[in-house]
Order: sequence, then C-alpha cells, then structure tokens
Amino acid sequence: MPDTPHRPHPAAASPTRRHVVQGLGTGAAALAVSSMTPAQAAADQTGAPRTHDAATPVHHSGSFSAPDAPRFFSPEQFAFLCAACERIFPADTSGPGALALGVPHFIDQQMDTPWGRGELWYMQGPHRTDAPANLGYQLPYSPQQIYKIGLTGVIAWVRQTHQAAFETLTPDVQDTILTALEQNATQFAGQPALSPVPLPASTFFEQLRSDTIEGAFADPLHGGNRHLAGWVMMGFPGARGDYMDWVDRYDTPYPYGPVSIAGERAEHD
Repeated sequence: MPDTPHRPHPAAASPTRRHVVQGLGTGAAALAVSSMTPAQAAADQTGAPRTHDAATPVHHSGSFSAPDAPRFFSPEQFAFLCAACERIFPADTSGPGALALGVPHFIDQQMDTPWGRGELWYMQGPHRTDAPANLGYQLPYSPQQIYKIGLTGVIAWVRQTHQAAFETLTPDVQDTILTALEQNATQFAGQPALSPVPLPASTFFEQLRSDTIEGAFADPLHGGNRHLAGWVMMGFPGARGDYMDWVDRYDTPYPYGPVSIAGERAEHD
C-alpha cells in the first residue's frame, strides 16, 4: 500500500517535558536519603504497612495497560518503575508519556539480554571510584544489578519515610524523591557477594533516566516506542530503506510517517 504524504507535527517540547528530559530539578535536593543494606531494606519492606496492591500499579497519567507481567522485576519493583518512568518522561501536549510508549516493559525486556547482564561491558577490576569521568564506568555492577540494588534501597526508603509506596504519592512528591536521587543524596549498599562498593543514587537515577529516554525512541522491536508514537512525536521517519528522492531537498519536511524495522507503520494524517 503506497504511503500518503504526512505532515510532521512534532509539537515543541513543553517546559515540563524539556525539564525532566534534561534532568529533574537544578536546586538543592530537599531530601536526605539514608543508606541501608539489602537485608535492612527487605526487612523494612516486610514490616511496613501496605497502602497499595503492588501487583496493580497506580498511574497518575496516561492510559497504559500492561500486556504482560514483568519478567525480571518483581511486581513491587515494576510498580515503582512505571511511576518513575512516567515522571521522567510524562505525557503532555507534545505526545504520550513513558507508560503509553511501553517504556517500563522495554527496560524489563532489556534486563534479559547480554547488555543487561553486563556481558557487553568491561567488568574487571580495579574499580577506581575516584577516577576522572573520562576513564568511564568504574563500578562492578551490571545494569541488572544497578536496578536490583537501586530499587531495593529506594523502595524501602520511600516506605520508611512516607509510609506509602512511591507510585501512590503525588507527582510533586515523586519529583522531589527523583531529584534527590539525581543529586546523589545517598548511596545504596552494594551486594557483599560481588563487592562492598556502594551504588551512588545518581548512578541508579542516570541508568533509569537514560533507559527511559531510550525506550521512548528505540525501534519498537525492542519493546518500547509503541505504535511508533515516539518517532511521530519527533518527526523521525524510522527505518525506511530509500531516501534517494529526498537527499537533495534541503529545508523540505519529509512528508511520510515512520516505519519500523519490522515494517510497522504509524498512523498519521
């Protein structure tokens, strides 16, 4: 079926979306998040009063309906992930948010890959946590382990501090918590079997932030960018195989909607 011309309409990013994509907040964090070991965190999670059924995430925006259960994350971890991803990449006038785009399932799916297991990273020591940034990643933890350690710590702290699950809190409170993580308000105790090196909260947040944005705009083959809505939002044509008729048409908007690697086409005007 031939394409019909499509007028790209990637609405200008709203202040809210631009703010969270570039990083949550610039002021000093209002919270001091305490460090705790995984054992302490587990005990806190068991003893804390439950105000929400973690198997059914509560969302403050969007109309996301999970097609299947997470494979890597526990229901409680996935509930936090859904809420946090939506605050990092919220639905607004620019387009759908992380939930509608399937970002939490994208992240869950990536955990069961060589990348998620750290098989594509150089993981050997020494790990110089005081090394300059240009020497690259200096922690002994794979993406899987970053999420497990970070989620265990932050979920327990939120329950301890607010007597509620993160996903049940108001968006403003959620943003304050995420800002504290971004600004490295604490460190989460590492896994003793792997390393005593703690996981900085900012490392966990940056992993979550970068994976959220990647899930919003990656090819749908990887589990996110559902219905190519992320590409429609930014006017990206996707994996089309031939642009020869357009390479010399400077300052001319490309008139066709995006196509995925698998051949899925976005609905467009």
